[in-house]
Amino acid sequence: METVLIDGHGLGLKQLALVARYGSKVELSAAAATKINASRRIVDHCVDEGLVRYGITTGFGKFCDVVISKEENALLQRNLIMSHACGIGDPFPEEVVRAMILLRANALAVGFSGIKLETVQALVAMLNTGVTPVVPDKGSLGSSGDLVPLSHMVLVLLGMGEATYRGRRMSGAEALAAAGLHPIALAAKEGLALINGTQAMTAVGALACFDSGKLLRTAELAAALTTQALHGITDAFDPRLHELRGQAGQVASAKALRDFLAGSRMTTRQGQERVQDAYALRCVPQVHGASRDAIEYTSGIVARELNAVTDNPIIFPDGDIISGGNFHGQPVALAMDFLGIALAELANISERRIERLVNPSLSNGLPAFLSSNGGLNSGFMIVQYAAASLVSENKILAHPASVDSIPSSANQEDHVSMGTIAARKARSILENLRRVLAIEILSACQAVDLRGGPAGLSPATAAAYRLVRSAVPTLGPDRVMYPDIEAVIALVAEGSLLRAAADHLEAATASELLETP
Repeated sequence: METVLIDGHGLGLKQLALVARYGSKVELSAAAATKINASRRIVDHCVDEGLVRYGITTGFGKFCDVVISKEENALLQRNLIMSHACGIGDPFPEEVVRAMILLRANALAVGFSGIKLETVQALVAMLNTGVTPVVPDKGSLGSSGDLVPLSHMVLVLLGMGEATYRGRRMSGAEALAAAGLHPIALAAKEGLALINGTQAMTAVGALACFDSGKLLRTAELAAALTTQALHGITDAFDPRLHELRGQAGQVASAKALRDFLAGSRMTTRQGQERVQDAYALRCVPQVHGASRDAIEYTSGIVARELNAVTDNPIIFPDGDIISGGNFHGQPVALAMDFLGIALAELANISERRIERLVNPSLSNGLPAFLSSNGGLNSGFMIVQYAAASLVSENKILAHPASVDSIPSSANQEDHVSMGTIAARKARSILENLRRVLAIEILSACQAVDLRGGPAGLSPATAAAYRLVRSAVPTLGPDRVMYPDIEAVIALVAEGSLLRAAADHLEAATASELLETP
C-alpha cells in the first residue's frame, strides 16, 4: 500500500481515505520538517525575550490579556488540553479520528504554527502504529476551531484519555506503551497549535465528500434499473435536451443514464406505451445533476481545507505573528449543509421511484407491492415504509446548522460556525441515502423478476442485477426482509455494484464511473 507524503500542500481526498480508512502509512516531507523547525525558532525567541504574543505568552479566549511566565508556559499548554477535553456523545468512527490526526499533522507541516517537529512526528507515529484516540462526537462549536474533539485527540499524545489499539479500547498511556510510543510534553504554543483548527469537521466532511461521488453514481445505476422495471421512456435522456439547458451536472447525469441503459430491451420511446413518465423518472437528470454539481462544489471547498492553515496566531517566516480567525469553520459549515441537502434530494427522488415500483396504480402493470400473491403476502409494502422513514429523517437533518450561532468565551468568541454539527448531519444523511438506494435496487430487481426476468436488461444493469441476486434471492412468499436490505447496503457501500456495471461500459466511461476524487 502506498505511503502518503505530507507537506501541507498536496493532500487530496483520495490520499486522506487511504490513510483514514485503509491504513496507508504517512511520512512527513523533509521540506516540511525544515519549515516546522524555522517556525519553532520564532516561538522560542518570543518566550525567551518575554514578548507578549497571544497564545504563546498569554492565556486563551477571554484570558488573552493574562500574561503567562516562561516557567508556567508548559503547564499552560497541558492545562489547555485537559480543560478543553470535555466532549460528550458516542465516539467518532476510527476512520474519522485517523483523518483528524492526518489533517492536523498536514496543517502543521505547512510550517506556520510554531510547533516542535517532534510533536508533529508523534502525531504521525500514532497513525502509523494504529493508536486511535477515543474522541466524542459532540461538543464542538466549530470556532475557535474544533477545540473539544481535537483536545481529546491530543490527550493520548500526553499519555491521558482513551484510545483503541488493535481492536481494544484502553487508556491512552496503555495504548502508547503497547505501540512502543512514549507520551510527549508540550512547550509554548503547542497545545494551541494542536487544537485550534477545523480538522474534526473537515475529517467528517472529507470522508462524506469522498463517498458522495460514489453514491451519486450508484443512484444513477438504481434509477436505470427502476427505469427498465417500469418500462421508462428514454427520450427524456436525449443529449440535445440537456445541452440546451447547459447545466453541467444535468448533462453528465443524463449521459450516465444513457450509458447504463445502453442495449436495454426493457425501455420504451415516447408514445409507445405512454407519452411521458412522471418526474421521478423523467427528471432524474435534472435532480441528480443538481446534486452532482453540489457534490462537486462542496468537494472543492473541502479539498482546499485539507491543506489549509487554520491556527491562531499564525507564525510567518519573517517573524510576524498575526492573530486572526482562520480557525472559523464557516466555509466548511456552509458546504456541509449544502452537501446534506444535495444528498437528501437524491434519497427523496429515490423513494419516489420505490413508490412507483410498489404502487399498482403507478407501476405500469406490476403486481401490488411486488408480490405475486398479494393479500396473503405483503411483499415490499413495508420496505417502502422503511425508505420513507429514512427520507423523512433526512428532511429533519437537512435543516442547516450553519445559520445558528451561540456566543462563547464571555462573548470574546461571539459568532461560531457549528460546522462540526453540519458535517455530522451530512454524514448521517449520506448513510440514510445509502440505505434508501439499497432498497430501491432491491425493489427494482424484484420488479425485473416479476416482468419475466433480466434477459432484457442492459448489459451494465444486468451485471448489477446478477450481483444482487448472488446475495439475495427473489422474494416469493413473505420472509424476514432486513437481512436482504442489509446485504444490498453492503454491496452499495463496497462499491461492488458500480464495479460490476463498469465492466460492461466503454473503457473511458468505466474509468469515469469508478473515479475517486
